[in-house]
Amino acid sequence: MQTEWHPTCTLELLQLRAKLLAEIRAFFAGKGVLEVETPLLCTAIGTDPQLDFFTCQPQMPTLPEQLYLQTSPEFAMKRLLAAGSGSIYQICKAFRKGESGRHHNPEFSLLEWYRVGFQLPELMAEAAELVTTLCQGRQTLQASQWFSYADIFQQTTGLDALNFSHSHYCHYASHNGLPEAIGLCGANHALWLDMLFSHKVQPLLGRSALCLVYGYPACQSSLARLNADNPLITDRFELFINGVELGNGYYELANASEQDRRFSHELKLRQHAGLPAATKDTRLLAALESGLPDCSGLAIGIDRLLMVLSGHTHISQVLAFPISHA
Repeated sequence: MQTEWHPTCTLELLQLRAKLLAEIRAFFAGKGVLEVETPLLCTAIGTDPQLDFFTCQPQMPTLPEQLYLQTSPEFAMKRLLAAGSGSIYQICKAFRKGESGRHHNPEFSLLEWYRVGFQLPELMAEAAELVTTLCQGRQTLQASQWFSYADIFQQTTGLDALNFSHSHYCHYASHNGLPEAIGLCGANHALWLDMLFSHKVQPLLGRSALCLVYGYPACQSSLARLNADNPLITDRFELFINGVELGNGYYELANASEQDRRFSHELKLRQHAGLPAATKDTRLLAALESGLPDCSGLAIGIDRLLMVLSGHTHISQVLAFPISHA
């Protein structure tokens, strides 16, 4: 039998990707943001229990027994920020094990940037500016929409996102087509929020518009600062167009002791859930201890953005070789 070798996307999509990358670089060059490159194969990995990762055993005497393919370049970029790089961005590949489907490929393209001196509203405004610029002539968008997480969650589900009531959440799930959530989520508030938001709220966000949702519950954000006025939320936001999540941003946590505590908490959650063990990034913690400048950062999935711009519904349609054809 002949092996299929052709790319799964069209030549037009390859050209659109190339133009998009050039426009992103021009956008940041115009703002004086430095393009950087950091390693994707590292000795440590993020501890987030919601993410699984790829490992490799190099079997080389000069290297650790196990290395990790990064789920994001975030930790290395923060080390550059602590070293005095100033505002930076990167376009790179990232890897997440177990993520394959309509909006996911285990290997994907990511744009990540950090703006020194920016608080969250400034980064949100710049993100809206970038996405609107990239959509011009390709996707007609209405004015950007800004919602707090608690407000949009309550408006859609009638539930309080910040004060967890297990009985209320179970009642909602059983009467709104998600009875399996009761067993899957148990008494874990963060899991409940992920399940209900992704199934009931997210599909309604950004109808022909860029939607920015901010003020995520503190139980969901291990790398963002707690909000100065409300400790139940963090300074975090996400971007959506037509129900597709495009990006995730933070006003970055700079306290090394607090970050270490959050890492330890997530490692315990991983162990309790029977997930693969992760290795705490001590180099990041040392960089934070030396002093991370006040900054905000955002990562946008380039493949998903291409889906939105081209009107495709499956990520394989915008990739030359998705995992099924790699």
